[in-house]
Amino acid sequence: MWSSFRGKLNRDRVKEPCQESLDSAPVDTTAREQRYMSGQYFFEYLVVVSLKKSKEGAYEPQITYQFPKRDGMVRFQREEEEKTLKAITLFCFPEGISWAPLTEYHSETFSFVLTEIDGSRRNGYCRRLLPHGNGARPPEAFCIISSLACFGLFSKIFDEVEKRHQISMAMIYPFMQSLREAAFPAPGNTVKIKSFIPDKGTEIISLTRPVDSWLEHVDFRTLFRCLTNEEVVLVFAAAVMERRIVFIAVELSTLSQVIHAVAALLYPFTWQHTFISIVPEILIDVVMAPTPYLLGVQKRLMEQVTDQTDLLVVDLSEDRKDTFLVQIGDEKSILPPKLQDEILQALRNRKEKATVEELNRVVSEAFLPFFVKTVGHFALYVTRNSSGQPGVFQSRAFYKAIKSNTTRHFVKKFLQTQMFDLFIQEVEQQPASPQQGIFHKKIVEYQEQKRKEKAKKRH
Repeated sequence: MWSSFRGKLNRDRVKEPCQESLDSAPVDTTAREQRYMSGQYFFEYLVVVSLKKSKEGAYEPQITYQFPKRDGMVRFQREEEEKTLKAITLFCFPEGISWAPLTEYHSETFSFVLTEIDGSRRNGYCRRLLPHGNGARPPEAFCIISSLACFGLFSKIFDEVEKRHQISMAMIYPFMQSLREAAFPAPGNTVKIKSFIPDKGTEIISLTRPVDSWLEHVDFRTLFRCLTNEEVVLVFAAAVMERRIVFIAVELSTLSQVIHAVAALLYPFTWQHTFISIVPEILIDVVMAPTPYLLGVQKRLMEQVTDQTDLLVVDLSEDRKDTFLVQIGDEKSILPPKLQDEILQALRNRKEKATVEELNRVVSEAFLPFFVKTVGHFALYVTRNSSGQPGVFQSRAFYKAIKSNTTRHFVKKFLQTQMFDLFIQEVEQQPASPQQGIFHKKIVEYQEQKRKEKAKKRH
């Protein structure tokens, strides 16, 4: 996505952003930059994107504040930075220039992903709100760019940013400076940030990282609020087969939360294709791409999507008549029937008002076992020699070992996906007895369960 976007940016050079410096003290040293690049910093930078009226009378998104300022860059670095900043403005306001001054606006938080040419990804977290003032005015957006994926944690950071913004923009700087210098906590750990606020004194802000780090960027509540269990399973089936999937909604937060939730259902596998949680209007032609994608499109652009075929279009809107606006038609037959029923049975254990942690547990217990039962025996079919060379995956013997015809039929197709191919390539490069985190733990649990069932039958 990002690489295809670069051509547009080369033709449409970003305007020089108006930077507000709240402090002249240097914020970037070589040591600190190295520390950030190692993934220890919370974020790369914070920007404020405002809608500015052009000479033609339209509102255009422009960066009006950036922390920290990026000085001392050589030309090519500066050019790359300008392209990134331009992309940020479009993702913060994907509606383009279709804006008018407002007197009321409900703030919302959403996220997007910037995918570089080398496949690396950076996360954009955005909080859009109406700035202080009198009369009608356009909204503005606070955006944090980070290599770290932890939506809940950054939502809490935005709460603190918004609270300080109500006092003064100058109050944001010391908080973000303290945050930037803090080490990102390990799963389950807490980092405490000191921050001074006039009339309140020094506050201690506690930021706790979830224990299940693979789910820390996800809130499944929106997914299951918008879709029934059966609909979620059909979307999962299409995603497993790496198909073209478009989600339609009015709210940006709904789009970003649902698309990230669907991607998380694929764990321990990772979606390898185009992934745009909110498609800016200028990039709507991406729906024409013949390759697999997960896209989030605002409902006002729906007609530019539903004239496509060979894809799945999912309407998340509350006032929808049909959930699936476009279907290939075989979604119900992709997964083995027995295993599909097991997923649905597990999902029925979720409570109506479950917490994020409770829902995460139910979802993981529904979808992880599916992969354990279909491809969890992969390690047995990676042959290795004693010379330390990479292993070789025996794909034919792997799926031939599956007794169920319907499961074997599914696995033969799943082996052709890019997500499985890259997963098994990583396994081949690892030393013997590869450990796959939670997935490996689930495999062990499943094998132990089967051992006990066999022992029980013998007695």
